[in-house]
Amino acid sequence: MIEISAPVITLENVSIFQENNPVLQDVSFTIQKGEFVYLIGKTGSGKSSLLKTLYADLPLIVGDAEVVGFSIRKLKRSQVPKLRRKLGIIFQDFQLLSDRTVTENLVFVMKATGWNNKIKIRERLTDLLVQVGLGSAGSKYPHQLSGGEQQRVAIARALVNEPQVLLADEPTGNLDPEVAEEILNLFININRNGTAVVMATHNREFLTKFPHKTFICKDREVSILE
Repeated sequence: MIEISAPVITLENVSIFQENNPVLQDVSFTIQKGEFVYLIGKTGSGKSSLLKTLYADLPLIVGDAEVVGFSIRKLKRSQVPKLRRKLGIIFQDFQLLSDRTVTENLVFVMKATGWNNKIKIRERLTDLLVQVGLGSAGSKYPHQLSGGEQQRVAIARALVNEPQVLLADEPTGNLDPEVAEEILNLFININRNGTAVVMATHNREFLTKFPHKTFICKDREVSILE
């Protein structure tokens, strides 16, 4: 028997607003478990607003969206942390705690999301740092790392709770081309292990060298790039 899994993200006739101004209108699409999706469009086209809606940072007023089993429109504020534990969220500017080591940055997130067994924390830390290629960097502070290394820490942080989906908002925007491609390859490897990835990017070279399903935000609409 072929197992049919439910999509991890479904949007139906969604409109997205910033301060009562429509940014995107009548958006409908699905993303399946384990898919890799690029999200492209000019600055101000709605990419970040769309991602913020998916992780419940912007309220959903029009339309319906289901993300990893949660109805975004019906989501209570108290449920938002539960939603975000099933998501990994990565930004362009890393957002690491500058006064804490790599290990301390990761442990902070682990404890904040319910980890309390010291042995399991230590084991998970080791796995995460190896997965992102930073096996020996645990004792370093963010200022001692390159931009690419800091983004790897941010990716490790996003992977702490084995999310079903990674939402990445311009994760290579501050990196030089060679490092940016290394980070993209890391996302591709994570995706191969079964995690869906939605990556907003301005880098059109990625689409050519590493083609995947691509949505484009343009003229307040979201469509599949053919």
